[in-house]
Amino acid sequence: MDQVRFIFWEILKILGVSFISLLAVKSVAGLKPLAGNVLIGKLAGGKVWLYALILALVVYGAWNLGYDIAAEVYYRAALSDAQGARAVKSYVNALQAVGLRPGIPRYWQALESAKFRLGQWQSIVDDGPALERVAGGDLEEVDAYRLGVSLFFLGRDDEALRVADRLIGQNHFYLPPYNLKGHVLTAERRYGDAERAFQAALDLLPTDQAAVEGLAHAYFLEGNRQQALKVLNDTSKFSFNREAQSRFEALKGLYAQ
Repeated sequence: MDQVRFIFWEILKILGVSFISLLAVKSVAGLKPLAGNVLIGKLAGGKVWLYALILALVVYGAWNLGYDIAAEVYYRAALSDAQGARAVKSYVNALQAVGLRPGIPRYWQALESAKFRLGQWQSIVDDGPALERVAGGDLEEVDAYRLGVSLFFLGRDDEALRVADRLIGQNHFYLPPYNLKGHVLTAERRYGDAERAFQAALDLLPTDQAAVEGLAHAYFLEGNRQQALKVLNDTSKFSFNREAQSRFEALKGLYAQ
Protein backbone atom coordinates (compact mmCIF):
# COMPACT_ATOMS: atom_id res chain seq x y z
CA MET A 1 0.00 0.00 0.00
CA ASP A 2 2.86 2.39 0.80
CA GLN A 3 4.38 1.69 -2.61
CA VAL A 4 1.11 2.47 -4.41
CA ARG A 5 0.73 5.68 -2.40
CA PHE A 6 4.31 6.68 -3.17
CA ILE A 7 3.90 6.10 -6.91
CA PHE A 8 0.61 8.03 -6.91
CA TRP A 9 2.09 11.06 -5.18
CA GLU A 10 5.24 11.05 -7.29
CA ILE A 11 3.17 10.98 -10.48
CA LEU A 12 1.12 13.90 -9.15
CA LYS A 13 4.32 15.81 -8.37
CA ILE A 14 5.72 15.17 -11.85
CA LEU A 15 2.47 16.23 -13.50
CA GLY A 16 2.28 19.29 -11.25
CA VAL A 17 5.83 20.39 -12.05
CA SER A 18 5.26 19.79 -15.77
CA PHE A 19 1.97 21.69 -15.81
CA ILE A 20 3.29 24.67 -13.86
CA SER A 21 6.42 24.79 -16.04
CA LEU A 22 4.43 24.79 -19.27
CA LEU A 23 2.05 27.41 -17.89
CA ALA A 24 4.97 29.61 -16.84
CA VAL A 25 6.70 29.29 -20.21
CA LYS A 26 3.47 30.11 -22.02
CA SER A 27 2.90 33.13 -19.81
CA VAL A 28 6.40 34.46 -20.40
CA ALA A 29 6.10 33.88 -24.13
CA GLY A 30 2.91 35.92 -24.18
CA LEU A 31 4.46 38.94 -22.46
CA LYS A 32 4.39 42.07 -24.67
CA PRO A 33 5.19 45.67 -23.83
CA LEU A 34 2.07 47.65 -22.93
CA ALA A 35 1.80 51.38 -23.13
CA GLY A 36 1.81 52.94 -19.69
CA ASN A 37 2.71 49.69 -17.90
CA VAL A 38 6.34 49.92 -16.90
CA LEU A 39 6.39 46.60 -15.01
CA ILE A 40 5.03 44.56 -17.93
CA GLY A 41 7.47 46.31 -20.20
CA LYS A 42 10.42 45.38 -18.01
CA LEU A 43 9.26 41.79 -17.75
CA ALA A 44 8.79 41.55 -21.50
CA GLY A 45 12.28 42.89 -21.99
CA GLY A 46 13.76 40.34 -19.62
CA LYS A 47 12.28 37.17 -21.08
CA VAL A 48 15.66 35.49 -21.20
CA TRP A 49 16.07 35.86 -17.45
CA LEU A 50 12.54 34.67 -16.82
CA TYR A 51 13.17 31.58 -18.93
CA ALA A 52 16.37 31.00 -16.97
CA LEU A 53 14.45 31.32 -13.69
CA ILE A 54 11.83 28.83 -14.87
CA LEU A 55 14.56 26.42 -15.93
CA ALA A 56 16.25 26.74 -12.53
CA LEU A 57 12.97 26.03 -10.74
CA VAL A 58 12.28 23.03 -12.97
CA VAL A 59 15.77 21.66 -12.30
CA TYR A 60 15.27 22.19 -8.57
CA GLY A 61 11.92 20.39 -8.68
CA ALA A 62 13.38 17.54 -10.71
CA TRP A 63 16.30 17.32 -8.26
CA ASN A 64 13.92 16.94 -5.34
CA LEU A 65 11.84 14.38 -7.19
CA GLY A 66 15.04 12.49 -7.91
CA TYR A 67 15.87 12.47 -4.20
CA ASP A 68 12.39 11.17 -3.40
CA ILE A 69 12.68 8.37 -5.92
CA ALA A 70 16.25 7.48 -4.93
CA ALA A 71 15.30 7.35 -1.24
CA GLU A 72 12.36 5.08 -2.01
CA VAL A 73 14.57 2.79 -4.11
CA TYR A 74 17.04 2.50 -1.23
CA TYR A 75 14.16 1.81 1.16
CA ARG A 76 12.72 -0.94 -1.03
CA ALA A 77 16.19 -2.45 -1.37
CA ALA A 78 16.54 -2.40 2.42
CA LEU A 79 13.27 -4.29 2.81
CA SER A 80 14.32 -6.83 0.21
CA ASP A 81 17.68 -7.33 1.91
CA ALA A 82 15.93 -7.77 5.26
CA GLN A 83 13.72 -10.51 3.83
CA GLY A 84 16.81 -12.17 2.39
CA ALA A 85 18.60 -12.07 5.76
CA ARG A 86 21.21 -9.65 4.41
CA ALA A 87 21.32 -7.45 7.48
CA VAL A 88 24.41 -5.42 6.58
CA LYS A 89 23.11 -4.54 3.11
CA SER A 90 19.72 -3.72 4.59
CA TYR A 91 21.42 -1.37 7.05
CA VAL A 92 23.45 0.38 4.33
CA ASN A 93 20.43 0.89 2.07
CA ALA A 94 18.19 2.09 4.90
CA LEU A 95 20.90 4.51 6.01
CA GLN A 96 21.02 5.94 2.48
CA ALA A 97 17.24 6.37 2.47
CA VAL A 98 17.31 8.22 5.80
CA GLY A 99 20.18 10.38 4.61
CA LEU A 100 18.25 11.46 1.51
CA ARG A 101 14.88 11.93 3.19
CA PRO A 102 15.30 12.08 7.01
CA GLY A 103 11.72 13.19 7.53
CA ILE A 104 10.09 9.93 6.44
CA PRO A 105 9.24 7.66 9.44
CA ARG A 106 9.24 4.37 7.52
CA TYR A 107 12.84 4.95 6.39
CA TRP A 108 13.88 5.35 10.02
CA GLN A 109 11.93 2.22 10.93
CA ALA A 110 13.77 0.22 8.27
CA LEU A 111 17.07 1.54 9.62
CA GLU A 112 16.20 0.67 13.22
CA SER A 113 15.07 -2.79 12.15
CA ALA A 114 18.43 -3.41 10.47
CA LYS A 115 20.31 -2.10 13.50
CA PHE A 116 18.24 -4.38 15.71
CA ARG A 117 19.25 -7.45 13.70
CA LEU A 118 22.88 -6.34 13.87
CA GLY A 119 22.72 -5.79 17.62
CA GLN A 120 23.53 -2.07 17.47
CA TRP A 121 21.80 -1.41 20.78
CA GLN A 122 23.44 1.91 21.65
CA SER A 123 22.77 3.29 18.19
CA ILE A 124 19.07 2.40 18.47
CA VAL A 125 18.85 4.21 21.81
CA ASP A 126 20.68 7.21 20.38
CA ASP A 127 18.23 7.34 17.46
CA GLY A 128 15.21 7.30 19.78
CA PRO A 129 14.70 11.11 20.02
CA ALA A 130 15.07 11.55 16.25
CA LEU A 131 12.56 8.78 15.54
CA GLU A 132 10.11 10.25 18.06
CA ARG A 133 10.44 13.65 16.42
CA VAL A 134 9.84 12.26 12.93
CA ALA A 135 6.92 10.15 14.17
CA GLY A 136 5.34 13.24 15.68
CA GLY A 137 5.38 12.05 19.29
CA ASP A 138 4.95 8.54 20.62
CA LEU A 139 6.80 5.68 18.97
CA GLU A 140 4.88 2.88 17.30
CA GLU A 141 4.73 -0.37 19.28
CA VAL A 142 7.44 -2.21 17.40
CA ASP A 143 9.78 0.80 17.52
CA ALA A 144 9.24 1.23 21.25
CA TYR A 145 9.79 -2.51 21.76
CA ARG A 146 13.12 -2.37 19.91
CA LEU A 147 14.11 0.55 22.11
CA GLY A 148 13.16 -1.40 25.25
CA VAL A 149 15.16 -4.45 24.18
CA SER A 150 18.15 -2.25 23.37
CA LEU A 151 17.97 -0.67 26.82
CA PHE A 152 17.85 -4.16 28.36
CA PHE A 153 20.94 -5.34 26.49
CA LEU A 154 22.73 -2.18 27.57
CA GLY A 155 22.00 -3.04 31.20
CA ARG A 156 19.52 -0.20 31.69
CA ASP A 157 16.92 -2.48 33.27
CA ASP A 158 14.76 0.16 34.93
CA GLU A 159 14.28 2.04 31.67
CA ALA A 160 13.59 -1.18 29.76
CA LEU A 161 11.00 -2.17 32.35
CA ARG A 162 9.25 1.18 32.04
CA VAL A 163 9.06 0.76 28.27
CA ALA A 164 7.60 -2.75 28.66
CA ASP A 165 5.01 -1.63 31.22
CA ARG A 166 3.97 1.31 29.07
CA LEU A 167 3.49 -0.91 26.02
CA ILE A 168 1.48 -3.45 28.03
CA GLY A 169 -0.69 -0.65 29.40
CA GLN A 170 -1.32 0.68 25.90
CA ASN A 171 -2.13 -2.69 24.35
CA HIS A 172 -2.78 -5.75 26.51
CA PHE A 173 -2.72 -8.01 23.44
CA TYR A 174 0.76 -7.09 22.22
CA LEU A 175 2.95 -10.03 23.31
CA PRO A 176 6.60 -8.89 22.92
CA PRO A 177 6.65 -6.49 25.92
CA TYR A 178 5.45 -9.28 28.23
CA ASN A 179 8.50 -11.32 27.30
CA LEU A 180 10.76 -8.29 27.55
CA LYS A 181 9.42 -7.62 31.03
CA GLY A 182 9.94 -11.26 31.98
CA HIS A 183 13.57 -11.21 30.87
CA VAL A 184 14.29 -7.94 32.68
CA LEU A 185 12.78 -9.28 35.90
CA THR A 186 14.67 -12.56 35.51
CA ALA A 187 17.92 -10.62 35.14
CA GLU A 188 17.03 -8.79 38.36
CA ARG A 189 16.34 -12.15 40.05
CA ARG A 190 12.73 -11.23 40.66
CA TYR A 191 11.69 -14.68 39.55
CA GLY A 192 8.11 -14.64 40.81
CA ASP A 193 7.34 -11.42 38.94
CA ALA A 194 9.14 -12.75 35.84
CA GLU A 195 7.08 -15.94 35.90
CA ARG A 196 3.87 -13.92 36.05
CA ALA A 197 4.97 -11.84 33.06
CA PHE A 198 5.77 -14.90 30.95
CA GLN A 199 2.58 -16.63 32.06
CA ALA A 200 0.57 -13.57 31.02
CA ALA A 201 2.05 -13.93 27.53
CA LEU A 202 1.14 -17.64 27.45
CA ASP A 203 -2.39 -16.87 28.60
CA LEU A 204 -2.73 -14.78 25.45
CA LEU A 205 -0.88 -17.22 23.17
CA PRO A 206 -0.03 -20.68 24.55
CA THR A 207 2.21 -21.39 21.55
CA ASP A 208 4.54 -18.44 22.10
CA GLN A 209 7.91 -20.21 22.12
CA ALA A 210 9.78 -17.27 23.66
CA ALA A 211 7.39 -17.15 26.61
CA VAL A 212 7.63 -20.91 27.15
CA GLU A 213 11.41 -20.81 27.25
CA GLY A 214 11.44 -17.68 29.40
CA LEU A 215 9.03 -19.16 31.94
CA ALA A 216 10.92 -22.46 32.14
CA HIS A 217 14.22 -20.62 32.53
CA ALA A 218 12.86 -18.43 35.33
CA TYR A 219 11.70 -21.50 37.25
CA PHE A 220 15.05 -23.19 36.67
CA LEU A 221 17.05 -20.21 37.95
CA GLU A 222 14.74 -20.02 40.94
CA GLY A 223 15.76 -23.59 41.75
CA ASN A 224 12.41 -25.15 40.80
CA ARG A 225 13.54 -27.73 38.24
CA GLN A 226 10.37 -29.75 38.51
CA GLN A 227 8.21 -26.79 37.52
CA ALA A 228 10.62 -25.86 34.72
CA LEU A 229 10.29 -29.37 33.28
CA LYS A 230 6.52 -29.25 33.66
CA VAL A 231 6.36 -26.06 31.57
CA LEU A 232 8.33 -27.79 28.82
CA ASN A 233 6.33 -31.03 29.07
CA ASP A 234 3.06 -29.10 28.81
CA THR A 235 4.05 -27.97 25.32
CA SER A 236 2.99 -31.41 24.06
CA LYS A 237 -0.60 -30.21 24.38
CA PHE A 238 -0.04 -27.66 21.61
CA SER A 239 1.21 -27.63 18.03
CA PHE A 240 4.76 -26.33 17.93
CA ASN A 241 6.97 -26.64 14.88
CA ARG A 242 9.76 -29.21 14.74
CA GLU A 243 12.49 -26.67 15.50
CA ALA A 244 10.70 -25.52 18.66
CA GLN A 245 10.10 -29.10 19.78
CA SER A 246 13.80 -29.89 19.35
CA ARG A 247 14.65 -26.83 21.38
CA PHE A 248 12.31 -27.90 24.18
CA GLU A 249 13.81 -31.40 24.25
CA ALA A 250 17.31 -29.92 24.54
CA LEU A 251 16.19 -27.75 27.44
CA LYS A 252 14.58 -30.74 29.17
CA GLY A 253 17.91 -32.54 29.01
CA LEU A 254 19.67 -29.51 30.47
CA TYR A 255 17.22 -28.94 33.29
CA ALA A 256 17.05 -32.65 34.21
CA GLN A 257 20.77 -32.86 34.94
